[in-house]
Formats: sequence, structure tokens, C-alpha cells
Amino acid sequence: MPRRFLQRYLPHPDALRRNSSLRFMGRLISDTSLWMLSRRSVANACMVGLFSALLPIPFQMMVSALGAWLLRCNLPLCIALVWITNPLTMPLIFYMNYRLGAWALGNPVRDVPDQLSTQWLVSQMQHILPPLLLGSLIAAVSVGLIANLLVRLIWRWQVARSWKRRQRRRACPKAIDSEQTRRESACPRPDAAHDPDGPPSPYRE
Repeated sequence: MPRRFLQRYLPHPDALRRNSSLRFMGRLISDTSLWMLSRRSVANACMVGLFSALLPIPFQMMVSALGAWLLRCNLPLCIALVWITNPLTMPLIFYMNYRLGAWALGNPVRDVPDQLSTQWLVSQMQHILPPLLLGSLIAAVSVGLIANLLVRLIWRWQVARSWKRRQRRRACPKAIDSEQTRRESACPRPDAAHDPDGPPSPYRE
């Protein structure tokens, strides 16, 4: 997994320390185990961050930070992944979660009116909330576990790939030297034919 790529786009530690939502962590936010970029830390951070992002609850960053502290995974990555559900993507994601929960409960999906209003949401909340919570929980657990597994597999594949590339680089100079030595031993030197004291050349007349 490209550590430089992650470090380039992850939030800076100072920015997280100044975040008001993370003040409850106090000095725990400076724990070095929450800033490591290893296979286990990144995989668990993806799981925690995506799990928290797909829950229809307030203070998702606090939930993600608490999960990062409990599992000792990368805190900046956990916080960054929470923003997958932002004001632009949140309606679509939670609507899909609601449809998933309605399908799991066997409930009919309620049609959204052309003009969505707060009054309509309040009147339909008792019908929308149970499938929304269930669908969000199913999606959060499934996506989190799949992300954890994929990160571990991709990380292992990239480590094996870089190791093979390093072995080829080490073996390449040796192969070139052996090939060059074989060619030099097989071909006579150009000045051997002009050496009067040397053995007779088959190309002399």
C-alpha cells in the first residue's frame, strides 16, 4: 500500500487536534499508535471509517475516533473516510440504506414526494426509521468487513510484487555480467590476428 500517497491526502495531526469534535480524546489523540501506516492499521481504519460513515447518526467523527482508539488503527484515515457521507452524497446513500432495510424487513418502499418537506418526514418517521437503521447497519457492517479484507489482500499483493521486483533488480546485473563474460570468452580479441608471435589465424592468407 503506497504510504506516501496516504500521507499526502490524510489530515494533518495539527488539524485533528484543533477539531472541536475530537477534543474529548484529549492527549489520546497524540498516541503514536493512532498514526501508524501498516497493513493492519490501514485495514482496520478503512473498516472503522466506512462503518461510521454509513450510520445515520450525528457525531460520526466521534464514533470513528473512538473506534480508531479501541482498535489502535490509523486515526486520520478513519476521520477522512467519514466524509464519504457529506451533504451531497448523504441523501442517496441513506435512501439506498432505507431500501435495503425495507427489503430485509419485507416492508414496501414508500415513495418520496416531489416536494420533500420536514412535515412529511416527521409524519413518516415511524415507518422510515426502522428500515433505515437496519439497512444502514447491514450496509455498514458489510462494507466495513469487505474493505478490511480488500485492503489486506491488496497490501499483501503489493508487498509480494515489490519483493519480486527487488529480486529481479538484484539478479539483473549478475545476468548481464555473466552474459558479457560468456561473449568475451567465445569471441577472440580483435588484435589477436595481428599478433606476429601469436598462433596462426585461420583468416590469414
